[in-house]
Amino acid sequence: MKYRRLTKEQFQELHQEFINFLAAQSITAQEWAAIKSNKPDVAEAEMDVFSDMVWEGVLNQVKYLENIAPQHLYLFHIKEKSIALIGVKIINNNIDLTTKDGFSWLRDHLMDDRVEIFDAEKPFGDDKFHNIFELIEQGAHITKGELFKYFDQLIG
Repeated sequence: MKYRRLTKEQFQELHQEFINFLAAQSITAQEWAAIKSNKPDVAEAEMDVFSDMVWEGVLNQVKYLENIAPQHLYLFHIKEKSIALIGVKIINNNIDLTTKDGFSWLRDHLMDDRVEIFDAEKPFGDDKFHNIFELIEQGAHITKGELFKYFDQLIG
């Protein structure tokens, strides 16, 4: 398995897609029930293959990621061969960027000495999708990139 198995909830949401995946392999509902009962290792392998296919499809579409924590924002732009990062760090433990008030404070104090903004870019390693997947597993969320674009204009 290249990524991780989808959660039970994700499988439920993708129920029809999983049925289509099994049907493409000529596995009927009755055969699937038999496989799950009699060959659980084969069933798990099929679920892993499907999970990897779903992840590949999702990761191929990702253009922006955000990781927001109480004292920092990490904003990523996924490019063809590299990933750009804009980081915002708050040097004030009383501010929590995960709250509406904390975000308002940031908006009002962008040029404050307690706000550090930096950017970087690095090429992807051997496996672009794995790099993106690791960021998601570390808490980044897929977004449309509004925050990245805002800060990019601000520092550009």
